[in-house]
Amino acid sequence: MHRPALTLLAAGLLLATGATGGASAASAAGRDTTIPASAVKTAEQLRDRALHDDTAYRITASLTTEVGPRMAGSPADQRARDWAVAKFKALGFDKVYTEPVTYPLWERHGEHAEIVAPFPQPLSVLALGYSPGTPKGGLAAEVVRFDSLDALKAADPAAVKGKIVYVDARMERAKDGHGYGLGSAIRVAGPVIAAAKGAAAYLLRSAGTDADSRTPHTGVTGFRDPAKAIPAAALSNPDADQLTRALGYGKPVTVKLALDCGVVGEYTGANVIGEITGRRHPDQVVAIGGHLDSWDPGTGAIDDGAGVAIAMAAAKLIHDLPQRPDRTIRVIAFANEEMGLWGGRAYADRHAGEVAKFQLGTESDFGAGKVWRLSASVKPSARGAIGQIAQVLEPLGVAYDTQRPGGGGSDLSQLHGKGMAALSLTQDGTKYFDWHHTANDTLDKIDPAELAQNVAVYAAFSYMAAQADGDFGSAPGAFKDDHAED
Repeated sequence: MHRPALTLLAAGLLLATGATGGASAASAAGRDTTIPASAVKTAEQLRDRALHDDTAYRITASLTTEVGPRMAGSPADQRARDWAVAKFKALGFDKVYTEPVTYPLWERHGEHAEIVAPFPQPLSVLALGYSPGTPKGGLAAEVVRFDSLDALKAADPAAVKGKIVYVDARMERAKDGHGYGLGSAIRVAGPVIAAAKGAAAYLLRSAGTDADSRTPHTGVTGFRDPAKAIPAAALSNPDADQLTRALGYGKPVTVKLALDCGVVGEYTGANVIGEITGRRHPDQVVAIGGHLDSWDPGTGAIDDGAGVAIAMAAAKLIHDLPQRPDRTIRVIAFANEEMGLWGGRAYADRHAGEVAKFQLGTESDFGAGKVWRLSASVKPSARGAIGQIAQVLEPLGVAYDTQRPGGGGSDLSQLHGKGMAALSLTQDGTKYFDWHHTANDTLDKIDPAELAQNVAVYAAFSYMAAQADGDFGSAPGAFKDDHAED
């Protein structure tokens, strides 16, 4: 689940004093970080080789076929972790291990919705993460419609109390996916606001850009206290259209909602990690990855089997070079991103004290469309090295936006918040939200050539970062004024 960048990089970010662990003698002396010509040449070779390599596609096919949907905490969660450990080992990673991640266990067993008056008919819905179930037999209440989250915020609680709140805002299609910022806010914050105003339940038009499929988009809510939560579900876009038309007749519309879901305890999963050990500086790390979990309706191909596969395949290409890279390439398959970045937050908390050893990092979590933009949050004296990376990526159709920050991707944004230098490698998300969090998130949505382009980007940048003469500015609190969000 991708979170688009929200703000521009504050000018003049400085490397925090006392940065150690990731700094070479060159950077310690105040010189610019650079990438040797030999490393640039090897990165170009990796780039070109990746375009003809199908490892990532085969990995994605393996995960989505052999494991399928990977809902966090479900029986498939353990199967996915076992799969990841075995896949890392089969690919020849030097070190494979797990780190525990504990989170609330939410389960979905079924859902149903229907208009009961004035025009009885079924509605296609999916329950949202952390929604509680309805009472046995469901609940029926009058629907009150709002055309925006702001309208709901401004509503008189008396107009909401005891009713089913319905927020009817259509997500905008965009190459960079920026419409998801509003769409996800309606899904995450809307139920919490409605509950505080006394609503009986919550419905939203799905945060998705498809218009011709009765396929709702699930996703997480902002509920953290089950005692304050209300049943919440997403309508497919055609069903949202139908409900809106029914409301347009000016008569009270009653909907019955039956959800069998809820938090049933706590679960401990794990981040699964594979490393290509650095030859000269094994304790200094270039971090890449994706999240291993997925929502349950589809098979998690674009969200985020592709991201895990891109990172694994890129590291495998580097592994197969005649000589190991100078620094360690670490691939992280994060646990439970979908229900609140649990794996990313656990990883950042666990490794915050060694953030200066992280050379550079980013996660792939926006499908498998071509990467078209590079941005970075690094210290000023490493901008030249980012420019060198950009030159190698330019033939792939990647443009360097020098004004945007680099957030690190969904999970690694958490370590970036602790001070890790980070990139954003923006993929073409024009169609991504047609399938995101739906039953249509399946392998057929992935173009193998576009997936290979992603691997080329990740292999080239990771290798160049690992070979850099100097660091990129990671240090505790180094990017505290950088408000990038991926």
